[in-house]
Amino acid sequence: MNELICIAFKDSGTADQVLNEMRAMESDYVLDLEDAVIVVRDPDGKVHLKQCVDIFGGATHHGVALGMLWGGLIGLLFMNPLAGLLGSLAGGAGGGSMTVAASETGVLNDYGIPDNFIRALGSTILPGTSAIFLLVRNFDEDKLLAGISKYEGTILKTSLNKEHEEKLRAALTHQHNQKTGKK
Repeated sequence: MNELICIAFKDSGTADQVLNEMRAMESDYVLDLEDAVIVVRDPDGKVHLKQCVDIFGGATHHGVALGMLWGGLIGLLFMNPLAGLLGSLAGGAGGGSMTVAASETGVLNDYGIPDNFIRALGSTILPGTSAIFLLVRNFDEDKLLAGISKYEGTILKTSLNKEHEEKLRAALTHQHNQKTGKK
């Protein structure tokens, strides 16, 4: 089951650091991210979204490479490999431009966590701060909490059960309490 975790931070750069940490954890098989979005609210109060997961999973690059291979083979068949290669590049560029056009028109915007939800919750954070929205398929709770405990954050929303949410809340305040000497 997917879990939604939204955490706000006191500055505009911490969410990026947390995402880097999550990416490292993902490569170490600690968690499996379905979607990740960073929200930064600038000093003027405007909310900016950074989509962080490749919704095509590299399919665009794979399609261009496959098109080049087939274009080259077909070009060899007709004794003109350059024409086949150029044709396949043109096809790959056309497919890529359709992908970009689809994402700019909003067809692909709401993969994973809905943008309207992110913008609404992101508008509640203070100007000059950031938040990260994570949609996690599965995770090793102990390793995730250990990795995130070095960042001071506030939970905005989560679909975790009460026990797991309290553990996350404790991990986010643990480092801050160590710095200030509180228990």
